[in-house]
Amino acid sequence: MFYALVLISFMDIVEEDDMNDKDWTILKTLSEEKNITKAAERLYISQPALTYRLKSIEKEFDTEIVIRTPNGIIFTPQGDYLLAYTEEMMLRLRETKEKIQDMEDNVQGTLRIGASSVFVHYELPQILKGFIEKYPQVDIILKTGLSEQINKMLQKNDISVAISRGDYLWQEEKHLLKEEPICLVSDCEIEFENLINRHQITYKTDSSLQDVLENWCHQTFSHPLRATIEVDSMDACRQMVQHGLGWAILPANGLKDNSNLYTKELFWDNGVPLQRKTWVMCRNSSLNISIVRVFIDYLKNSI
Repeated sequence: MFYALVLISFMDIVEEDDMNDKDWTILKTLSEEKNITKAAERLYISQPALTYRLKSIEKEFDTEIVIRTPNGIIFTPQGDYLLAYTEEMMLRLRETKEKIQDMEDNVQGTLRIGASSVFVHYELPQILKGFIEKYPQVDIILKTGLSEQINKMLQKNDISVAISRGDYLWQEEKHLLKEEPICLVSDCEIEFENLINRHQITYKTDSSLQDVLENWCHQTFSHPLRATIEVDSMDACRQMVQHGLGWAILPANGLKDNSNLYTKELFWDNGVPLQRKTWVMCRNSSLNISIVRVFIDYLKNSI
């Protein structure tokens, strides 16, 4: 049975000699995994089938595309050039499919969204639920991560719509969804001058917020703070504070339904409040696709 499955996958991938969209997917996956075995697993094909197809591509172009090393594979200069072509063709194919789907009267097709993990955790599920109920012919592909990762996805055209937190340079379509205060959070009321006597609890976040918090602390405290407790998420940070292990600085979005905590909005020395902004962004050309345009309008109205 296993032999039959391997044989079928092998035949599927070698049925054509010329380079095609399956090969584009192979090269892109290899560039991401840097390992033939892992790439084959991700593509649900056998390793011999993947190796055979890779050799066929090299034969077609009469050049070596990758170099095998003990630690994986490395693309040659020729391979990097072919990879750039592959990514361009995959983008064109995706845009063509989206444009053809957009020619129908109904809002339908695949919408590729990248969103900040915090926004996904607290707000996006309810928004997507309402959107899909209104437009049931839409398929959602969602990628999450830190805001700086989401912005890189948008720059690389991996997503059509980006929802990110913080201020990032983006010259094309960009709308402010909301602003929220950044707060001092503790299990009990505490003055600034007493913070240096308690542990600060920090969490992994993107560099834009990290810079804001570090600058505020340098402006506010004349002495170094005590050694911090560092955790991997806003939720874990809040839990530490709730158990009296220290204080933290958190955006208000992460404090919903936590009325038992002491919170105090923070300000710069000039009286300007510390705030965390949430943006929705896309390329100008993406607004020509109705599914993108409709989702952004729905998102803005929901917020």
